[in-house]
Amino acid sequence: MNAPLSGSPPVPIPSRTQFVLQHLTHAILTGRLAPGSALVETELAAHFGVSKTPVREALKTLAGRGLVLMSEYKGAAVRTVDAEMARSVYDVRLLLEPEAVRRTVASGAGLDAAHDALRRADTAVDTAERSLANRDFHRALYLPCGNPLLARMLDDLRDQAALVSSVAWQADPTWDREAEEHRAILARAEVGDAEGTGGLLREHIEGFVRRAFPPDGPPEDLAQAQEVQA
Repeated sequence: MNAPLSGSPPVPIPSRTQFVLQHLTHAILTGRLAPGSALVETELAAHFGVSKTPVREALKTLAGRGLVLMSEYKGAAVRTVDAEMARSVYDVRLLLEPEAVRRTVASGAGLDAAHDALRRADTAVDTAERSLANRDFHRALYLPCGNPLLARMLDDLRDQAALVSSVAWQADPTWDREAEEHRAILARAEVGDAEGTGGLLREHIEGFVRRAFPPDGPPEDLAQAQEVQA
């Protein structure tokens, strides 16, 4: 493999597949492996010092999460973000996440994890750390919703949503604005306003989609950002 994945620590023997999966996920979600990048089993195996089997299993898992596309003829590649894919992911989020967060706030669940994630986002040294903290912020709000199936469905969207936001930020770095919206959402949750919190979260998600994928034309900046990453 090339430099983007350099510096990986030695592979722990008990869980080679998990190790490969963890590092590939992080590289994809932080943009070090750009959308469209080929993922060659032999190269990855050599890079990580493992056989092709754990690499193949990790790629299958990533394909199941929507981060990798696998073709019998072309092999595996990091998924490219387009408007249709992004809107599909965020449409499901809009259907599920505001309701989950509304339930969390109505239950009176603690918000310490959300505060911690917000602090980590504010003090992040790079966009990778900020992206991961932002994901944790959203999860901290929907996880205690009281419905494990609902939380699991949202967990299944996390990686695809993070891939979309990672690429969108390359074109238009709006994370400061989104951080302010996070603070407003958390403040509303702290006073126990379940409906208001859900409403602000809905506006937050809809606003991101409008900015990153305007309905009046193709997201040219987004496409250019992916080309630059590649």
